[in-house]
Amino acid sequence: MSQYSVRHAKPGELSALIAIDDAASRLYETVGITFDMADDHPFVVAESERWARAIEQGAAFVAVESGESPVGFIALKRVDNEPYLDQLSVHPDHMRQGLGARLLSQAIQWSGDHPLWLTTYAHVQWNKPFYERYGFYQVPANLCGPELLAILDGQRVALPEPDQRIAMVRT
Repeated sequence: MSQYSVRHAKPGELSALIAIDDAASRLYETVGITFDMADDHPFVVAESERWARAIEQGAAFVAVESGESPVGFIALKRVDNEPYLDQLSVHPDHMRQGLGARLLSQAIQWSGDHPLWLTTYAHVQWNKPFYERYGFYQVPANLCGPELLAILDGQRVALPEPDQRIAMVRT
């Protein structure tokens, strides 16, 4: 079994994070969700810019194999003055190794004593049910702060299955 560790993402690793997320996103096709967005799509560009900022601010972490090549990552930021998990992705070749849980644990640690928020799909097995196992619960949109609501609304416009996008929190 490979040895994995979690560390801060380094400047210059953004392309690796994008490649990991692209590979992981293809798994959604198994549940009928296709992300058909070009690299220059405004949603994709904004996502990459957010991850670059997270790297610069020390709020992005990667799971690496012994060779130091990232195989999974989280990008975090603050939304409505609360910690927010912007993205968690693990390359399919490294799934089922506990990396998602290790990265999520890092996000929880990063959030300290504050609630940790995220948005995800309600009906995808490796989304809402995964987070529920770690103490997250769904929050109705009317209880979301204005910035989180804007994120959720933007995802509902840009992503497939908009009615399945939800907010969750771990307190």
